[in-house]
Amino acid sequence: MGLEAFLPVAFVIGYLLGSIPFGLVLTKLAGTQDIRSIGSGSIGATNVLRTGRKSLAAGTLLFDALKGTVAVVICGYIAGPNAAMVAGLGAFLGHLFPVWLKFKGGKGVAVYIGILLGLFWPAALVFCVLWLATAFTTRYSSLSALVASFITPMFLWWFGHLALSALFAVLTLLLFYAHRENIKRLQSGKESRIGEKAQSI
Repeated sequence: MGLEAFLPVAFVIGYLLGSIPFGLVLTKLAGTQDIRSIGSGSIGATNVLRTGRKSLAAGTLLFDALKGTVAVVICGYIAGPNAAMVAGLGAFLGHLFPVWLKFKGGKGVAVYIGILLGLFWPAALVFCVLWLATAFTTRYSSLSALVASFITPMFLWWFGHLALSALFAVLTLLLFYAHRENIKRLQSGKESRIGEKAQSI
């Protein structure tokens, strides 16, 4: 199989890895209520944190990030950087729209970081610093993700990684779409801050 012919396979590998709903799996194994019934209804780490189980939130963050990194590294090793980027796109879409959960997944922040880590780790570091600085200042997880993801493609472009910049511009648009309800709540002053108790939905 040629390198170009492998690209659809890379996308499928990325999608399948990205679609593993670690937040849902970990909370079910821990015996908590269905994570989709509290807070934002997302299966991501921020919503898992609203259960009050910090260890589960940390595990969700780690595994959600790793599935993006693993997809990128495996496909990049097999067929090079183009396959790695395609796998990263697949992993992100798999997390946002997992086939196993009727295409209702997470917001994509951890996977975004994991893909960055696999493709250009300095950008992942910049993302995390921006996220932490914004979160420390505002205590809004969603706003932190929006700010960090908005700057990431520009950082990549500034350092000459034009293909990666284009990829992460697309991922940022998808991340903004996934956060569309958060954006509305931020605008209306109703967005939950980090550490607030969850409400059932």
